[in-house]
Amino acid sequence: MKKFPVLAVCLVLASASALFYSFKYKNDNRKIDDTVRIDAGLVSGVKSETSNVVAFKGIPFAAPPTGELRWKAPQPVQPWEGVKKCDAYGPSPMQAKPVPFMVYTREFLIPEKPISEDCLYLNVWTKARPGDKRPVFVWIYGGGFTSGGTAVPIYDGEAMAKKGIIFVSVNYRVGVFGFLAHPGLTKESPNKASGNYGLLDQVAALKWVRKNIAAFGGNPDNVTIDGQSAGSMSVNCLVASPQAKALFNKAIAESGSFFMENPMLKSNNLENAEQQGIKLAEAVHASSLEELRKVPADELMKVQGRYSPIIDGYVLPEPVSQIFAEGKQNNVPVITGWNADESFVASFKKKDAYIQQIKEQYGTKAGEFLKFFPAKTDEEAARSQVKLSRDMIFAASGYKWADLQSSQGKAPIYIYYFSRKLPATADYVKYGAFHTGEVAYVMDNLKFLNRPWEPADSQLAELMSDYWINFIASGNPNSKELSPWPRYNASTKQAMVFDKTSGKQELPDWRELEFMAAGK
Repeated sequence: MKKFPVLAVCLVLASASALFYSFKYKNDNRKIDDTVRIDAGLVSGVKSETSNVVAFKGIPFAAPPTGELRWKAPQPVQPWEGVKKCDAYGPSPMQAKPVPFMVYTREFLIPEKPISEDCLYLNVWTKARPGDKRPVFVWIYGGGFTSGGTAVPIYDGEAMAKKGIIFVSVNYRVGVFGFLAHPGLTKESPNKASGNYGLLDQVAALKWVRKNIAAFGGNPDNVTIDGQSAGSMSVNCLVASPQAKALFNKAIAESGSFFMENPMLKSNNLENAEQQGIKLAEAVHASSLEELRKVPADELMKVQGRYSPIIDGYVLPEPVSQIFAEGKQNNVPVITGWNADESFVASFKKKDAYIQQIKEQYGTKAGEFLKFFPAKTDEEAARSQVKLSRDMIFAASGYKWADLQSSQGKAPIYIYYFSRKLPATADYVKYGAFHTGEVAYVMDNLKFLNRPWEPADSQLAELMSDYWINFIASGNPNSKELSPWPRYNASTKQAMVFDKTSGKQELPDWRELEFMAAGK
């Protein structure tokens, strides 16, 4: 009984802090110098003529992971003389040529060039001065752990930095270059682990932030990590990982986590992942690590298969769900959520084939399953398959995270549900509130998407980015000016629904999510 007044006072103080922060910085026109000294040397950026935000693009945070450093933990940058001009994004990580697909037009993809193994660069947007100690926001991109990069247009950090935070986006290795495990790599590692190099890149970037962000006017003790899709799963891993301890104090996970087996990205153990690595080495006729490291990147990509984070005993000593169940995670406030229509179903089964598949997979639970995902007609079966795809890949895992964290009570968690069907031409209208659709709103970057925007969209972008800014500042998305967003708990199941009209309500579809989270 005595804890409630204390909690209330803390929430009031956090809200007051967010209000003070907003008042102090949101319309502040001060700026940092265009040249900044960091641990490796001097870097210069480019100041926006309209916002006074200075962008430093392409800052190296680790040595190029090439040659002997391929498939090794990121190594320190070699210091440089003079001023390093940081006016363009560094190369994106090795991946296939970015080609638009489904609803994902160029605004969602990295530029075609440059793409390189030499990819460990980050970007900083700031309008502060050294000594301001502004909150820091670190963005981790998605792409299924096989693609992506910071140069995606909708990831531009100027609009968020204009609102008073320090915005940082980081590259990390993907595909075979970011997540290959192999017995030889495990043996040579001082940590006796291999496979999670992409996650280690993210940890190295966070260490860079801790060491250098004060020079850009940021507070190294007030860092929020945020990611979407594979970036969200990365955030989930970082919250679980002992290697990321004390490198951030808040986390946002947009559409993705590893609390459940993901049919697209099945988490693996080290032994199985090493066998996959052996097969890859055989496929390129490499009999040693030395030979494997000399194989051209394009040749590796031809035979790479699918790679993602694994339980390696070091970055992830146990499965994420087990780490949380045992209370070993980094206890930080969290925002997590998903979108109404995010699905990657390419083709749909007719109702009879769909029902038969469900009976085979769910056995005695098939009847209950079909109550949540019915198939009275072919059209209804198709709609159910869309929802099922969303729940299996994104929503049920996030729901499980929220339930577990809220029951532990050590740090608050807030859930959002993004249901705004993005305005679109006839080619794209069918995708609705699609996967990644919320990102441009969160970052107040609608200008980078060629859509028939309505006034309601601009209002929604302002609203969502304000909630995010408040959370980045204080660990609480609320402020006096905004509609209350309650912290999630399993009894009331309240969430913030973002749409043309936004507000708190009972989490949509929670019963089917609870069914899915319980497993077969």
